[in-house]
Amino acid sequence: MTSGENHSARDLLDFYLEAGVDALVGEMPVDRFAADEMPAPARPSPPPPVRREEIEAPAPPRPGGGRVRPSAAGAPPAAEEAVMAAREAAKSASSLAELRALLERFEGCALKATATQLVFADGNPEARVMFVGEAPGRDEDIEGLPFVGRSGKLLDRMLAAIGLDRTNVYIANIVPWRPPGNRTPTPQESQICLPFMLRQIELADPDILVCLGGPSAQTLLGVKEGITRIRGRWFSFDSGKREIRTMPTFHPAFLLRSPLQKRFAWRDFLAIKKALGG
Repeated sequence: MTSGENHSARDLLDFYLEAGVDALVGEMPVDRFAADEMPAPARPSPPPPVRREEIEAPAPPRPGGGRVRPSAAGAPPAAEEAVMAAREAAKSASSLAELRALLERFEGCALKATATQLVFADGNPEARVMFVGEAPGRDEDIEGLPFVGRSGKLLDRMLAAIGLDRTNVYIANIVPWRPPGNRTPTPQESQICLPFMLRQIELADPDILVCLGGPSAQTLLGVKEGITRIRGRWFSFDSGKREIRTMPTFHPAFLLRSPLQKRFAWRDFLAIKKALGG
């Protein structure tokens, strides 16, 4: 194998890792479109006959009345029930440490089952500025900290450009568990995790909130427009304690794909620096 082919192979492996591929299904490729290799579909066996008394028999009553509806054993709770459970759990936390412990025990979000670990926050919870992204990726899932991959390194450089680092900012994500394959969290997953994020912001109580990317801004601010339209504008976020000045800006991952947009993100960070009195 030549050096160029070796380099291409490493690039391909890096791509697979970024996409969430972390295991081999088999050592040999299989052409699943080859007709002669595809097994013939099994003919389903006919269902057993249903007796008349089974059709007419009433469902067993619940202790409080009504009928029992069948449910799959071990099935996750419905989204509405999970959101309500998240709200109840989040409002009971009196500190960020308690909130993290509650998230560790929370079973209402299915992403917890596929993630390696919880990615709660990084930085200084007493900082004046808090950054909120969308969801952790592969590197974050491994280390248990937000923004530690390529986009995190870019965020660190952007912070350094305005005189900040992780000792004087607080960083978190709307969804604290990595979605499989780094896919975008579904609206239901975001809504289930949102009560914890709202409580996290309330407990951290920053002077300035920065939404990294459109999904973060849309979830926290309730706006419909895309990030290109709303970035660089100041909004007001009601934390439950007070109104917090909030700035949406581009996500560092987007800037890695679209480097020409960095000039707009630079303007946003200069506005943040000015708001901090820098």
